[in-house]
Amino acid sequence: MARNVYIVKMINGWSGPSPRRRATFRRVPVVKLVLEYDGTRYVGWQVQPNGPSLQAEVERALETLHKAPRRVTAAGRTDAGVHALGQVCSFFEAEPLPLKAYVLGMNALLPEDLAVRAASLEPQGFDARRSASGKRYRYRIENGPGRAPLSRLQAWQQFRPLDAAAMRAAAAQLIGRHDFASFQASDCECAHAVRQVSRCDVLGDGGGRVDLVLEATAFVKHMVRNIAGTLVEVGLGRRAPASMAALLFARDRRLAGPTAPPQGLCLEEVFYGSRDLAAGGDEVD
Repeated sequence: MARNVYIVKMINGWSGPSPRRRATFRRVPVVKLVLEYDGTRYVGWQVQPNGPSLQAEVERALETLHKAPRRVTAAGRTDAGVHALGQVCSFFEAEPLPLKAYVLGMNALLPEDLAVRAASLEPQGFDARRSASGKRYRYRIENGPGRAPLSRLQAWQQFRPLDAAAMRAAAAQLIGRHDFASFQASDCECAHAVRQVSRCDVLGDGGGRVDLVLEATAFVKHMVRNIAGTLVEVGLGRRAPASMAALLFARDRRLAGPTAPPQGLCLEEVFYGSRDLAAGGDEVD
């Protein structure tokens, strides 16, 4: 009870669902939240019976604010251990609370590894997943000579020097519209693996920090992590940079590299606007 009183004070006079104080936007009935989180201790975004999920934490905070259950839709169902800087979720709300309630109020209720960065009201019909026109992911690799304890939960640690130039040459072949079945998890439920990739950059140099940055209209399950695992093989000299075109053509997951561990992956931004939409964008990342 004391915590709820504290939240009310933070929101500068907002005192709950009183009709006198609540803003009603019947023509704008969708609330959009931008989230940042450290996914280390979660089983993933989606509610699951085997452990804590990010969706459950968000919905629990919303239920406290609204004094009734709320169900949210996310732009992407990030997997266990995956992080986000710009995850987006949305939910229908005929009578939204003041926007600061969704930022200040929810952040007082959410655990320390999960926060609301921004809240906005969107037109009726907006959906965090279906309205998205693209996403940007970053996969981080620590490529120093030894262990880096402070980044162990935020990056894949590789202790052998990587040939970043070779990785860049290989990554360039992934730009464009391709069938990414060779980089698709075997249990992916998407109807097909055709995706439009507009950016696939390898930033940094071997022997230090190497970042893989991908932008696409949508992703199939484990696509970024499987690409990262394959590019690391290129960087280690185990695979030729020119082999990526043949790998795409083969459409065979068994021919690609290993799935990189989840802690290196971060959903940086979800795009909304005029970019071309790709079918089958209901992915698990």
